[in-house]
Amino acid sequence: MEWLQSYSDLGSHLLSLLRYDASSPITLAGALFLFLYSIFGLGYLAVRRVRLLRTIYVVLFSLFFYYKLSGVYVLLLLAVALSDYIIGRCVSRCRERGRPSGAWVALSVVINLSILIYFKASDIIFEAIASLYHGGTLDWQSVVVPAGVSFFVFQSIAYVVDISRGVIAPLRRFVDYLFLLSFFPKMFLGPLVKAKEFIPQIEAPRLSVTKEDIGRAVTLIATGLIKYAVIAKSLGLLLVSPGFGGEYGDGGGVALMAILGFTLQIYCDFSGYSDMAVGIALLLGFRLPDNFDAPYKSATITEFWHRWHISLSQWLRDYLYISLGGNRRGVMRTYLNLMITMILGGLWHGVGLTFLAWGALHGVALALHKLWMRLIPWAKAAGEQMNILLRIPSTIITFIVVAFGWLLFTASDMAMVEDVVQRICYNFAWSDFVTLYDSAPVALIILAVGYISHFMPRAINVGLQRAVTRTGFVGAWLFVVVAIWITMECGALLAAYTGGDAGLPIYAAF
Repeated sequence: MEWLQSYSDLGSHLLSLLRYDASSPITLAGALFLFLYSIFGLGYLAVRRVRLLRTIYVVLFSLFFYYKLSGVYVLLLLAVALSDYIIGRCVSRCRERGRPSGAWVALSVVINLSILIYFKASDIIFEAIASLYHGGTLDWQSVVVPAGVSFFVFQSIAYVVDISRGVIAPLRRFVDYLFLLSFFPKMFLGPLVKAKEFIPQIEAPRLSVTKEDIGRAVTLIATGLIKYAVIAKSLGLLLVSPGFGGEYGDGGGVALMAILGFTLQIYCDFSGYSDMAVGIALLLGFRLPDNFDAPYKSATITEFWHRWHISLSQWLRDYLYISLGGNRRGVMRTYLNLMITMILGGLWHGVGLTFLAWGALHGVALALHKLWMRLIPWAKAAGEQMNILLRIPSTIITFIVVAFGWLLFTASDMAMVEDVVQRICYNFAWSDFVTLYDSAPVALIILAVGYISHFMPRAINVGLQRAVTRTGFVGAWLFVVVAIWITMECGALLAAYTGGDAGLPIYAAF
């Protein structure tokens, strides 16, 4: 009977893998995903040449992935998909009959923004209501924000708006739209894909994956794992959290290094996850847009937003900035539109004074750069257009502005921002760096390696992809296995050293 008990235990364990566990949500970098993706990949090979079967198969896995990520909120994803699928067809019908479709578009925007406001701002709204009772309280339980809600809501709004603009035709089958909205590599943290570019891939009878595609995909997955699970997590646990928390002292040098640590951490966290998403999708034959392009090499704030979270930058430009009038209504209106766009972009990340200040900082910086280019004939929009003598100081200035913005982004409130700035301005000593090196030498080494690799020429990354491609199938997968081993070893060491792990990606909260 022991063998029967063993089978029963195995079955119970397998069933537990299928159930949602709020304490351990699935991510692209987790061992559970790698296991499930391997099984999924075998089935995908059997159905990838039959379009409808391929679509249904990927949608079912995507919904399961989201269930493992957010539990019952998979029903919210289905509701948003059904709502905008129907609204999109209504918008198209209005266009065909020459009738205005603005009311339907407004309905989609109201529904989707209401969802965002409920999950993002309900705590603040109810706290404000409670304050009206002179310190009274309301029986209100904080809302758990569904993972990736901002991303699939923005994606859904864009779909309806594109139909109203005549950019795309509505998808005929609901399962196709569900594929567009829920495709598991990009659903959680993007990138936000343009429907006009992704729909032809959904509808393609066959999808091809070349040897070069495999080489690029494997490189993206492996390097993304290292960036996300090694560099970002290590910096967060060993430098950023203890540095801001005062564990290494309250010196200004420690505070400065904590800012530099978070600046690299948030980049490696999000870009690493995005690289994995692009690579995983490419192995299936789907091409997602690159979301980052070495943003800290930027010599102007405009260039930074062409390199940072590229898909969100383009979404804000196409569906908010242009809808406000863009640069078509005069100089002052252009600056105002920039400010509104960036402030709302800040509030998209979180409803609070720090996020508003972060968006306002970037809005002011973008407006000032536009004014600078208007007044100075030789001013350039991007670093590639500058000579080296001008590009170096411009890059340093841009980096300082961006890094200060990240302090606003990560601070719990403005009091923390003020405290960190005061520590840097009034309590700075070079001995702080010696103290920090004695306390966290590994973190400083990882910080240095991370920044050096970030500023390496693009040709090195291209050369790595070509080298991986030339090694063939076995060599490529060996490259991934080594990256996974490094990731797991690093995770074990961090867990042993800090007593925990870094949890979900930073951007999971936005």
